[in-house]
Amino acid sequence: MKKLRPEELTQKENYKLLIGSVIPRPIALVTTQSDSGLLNIAPFSFFNIVSSNPPILSIAVQRVNGEPKDTARNILQNKEAVVHIVDTDNVEDANQTAALLGPDESEMDRTEFETVNSVEVSVPGLKQSKVRFEAVLKEYVVIKNGDQPVSDLLLLEIKYYHFDEAIYDNGYIIKDELGAVSRLAGNDYAEIGKTFTIERPQ
Repeated sequence: MKKLRPEELTQKENYKLLIGSVIPRPIALVTTQSDSGLLNIAPFSFFNIVSSNPPILSIAVQRVNGEPKDTARNILQNKEAVVHIVDTDNVEDANQTAALLGPDESEMDRTEFETVNSVEVSVPGLKQSKVRFEAVLKEYVVIKNGDQPVSDLLLLEIKYYHFDEAIYDNGYIIKDELGAVSRLAGNDYAEIGKTFTIERPQ
């Protein structure tokens, strides 16, 4: 076994080892709005479920030079977001939203996405998504390295579900119809491939 101490590695070295090992990672495509109403779209693979009662998602947004990114800043200011699942049909446009743009630019201009009105939040969703969760900020944690803020951990409580009827079956999600895409390392993504079943012990 290769043995390494995280504190003896650079941030980039730790990052590369983590994203190469913790795979596959689901991708949240998040829409938020600035105070001026500008729509922001960004993908995050430091993302998962935290709780089902209440339904809560976690998204960690890495900071740039200690400053929050647009998504985190918008959520902290306005307490709302819409989280979409990236799938094989929308992954190309989702990838375009990863571009580093200024706070006065919208990622919409780089994509074919269309917006749809939400029910419980003021932030619009994206039509080209089979799953979207309208959510509000539940809790917020600043992750620090010493005294330096490095990441914003956002816990978002789902207030409204939207599921394409093609993937919804009497309370269950049809994974093959969803076609979710996951993040690997570098420029690599993965589709759901071979699956298998193991019964849980009683």
